[in-house]
Amino acid sequence: MLIKTFTEKDIVRVQKFTDSEIGLGYYSAEELLENCLKSVCDDGSSSSFILLNEDTNQVKGLRLAYPPRKWTHGKGNLLRPDLWPHPLEKSGYFQSLFISKELQGHGYGPALSKKSIQVLKNQSALGIATHCWKESPHNSSVRYLEKMGFKKIIEHPLYWEKVNYLCPLDGTPCRCTAIEMYLEL
Repeated sequence: MLIKTFTEKDIVRVQKFTDSEIGLGYYSAEELLENCLKSVCDDGSSSSFILLNEDTNQVKGLRLAYPPRKWTHGKGNLLRPDLWPHPLEKSGYFQSLFISKELQGHGYGPALSKKSIQVLKNQSALGIATHCWKESPHNSSVRYLEKMGFKKIIEHPLYWEKVNYLCPLDGTPCRCTAIEMYLEL
């Protein structure tokens, strides 16, 4: 497995991955392009990475992350920067982390996230905000982020309700809850 920067050349295979692992239509090609461009830092580096199977050239993981001043909200529009220890313009954002089911639990999620954290630190981020899926199996999203040092800020019921995709848990519209979390760097 290879961790590499997420570039525009990866969009087709990243969308194939997200359609199969997250839910059909969670990310359009246009939105992935927008996310890829939002990931580019002031120095030209990127804060988003993919996990690539070098033998098959298939994407097996994705960490979307945005540097400070390149984002204003997550997938949903609910955001409470007034509750954070640092202002929005000094905070990065973890948009999404997905690892293929067969590779979960093998350290690839933390490896992708650590690469993004290092880039965000280099961009003078004071912290990272994120929204995670409360209903994730065995509370894995919250547990993973807490292990990395993230703290819970607030819950947002129906966070993904206006995202037009097929939620693997409850269909369309998605009725899941997001937990907004924050990591001080």
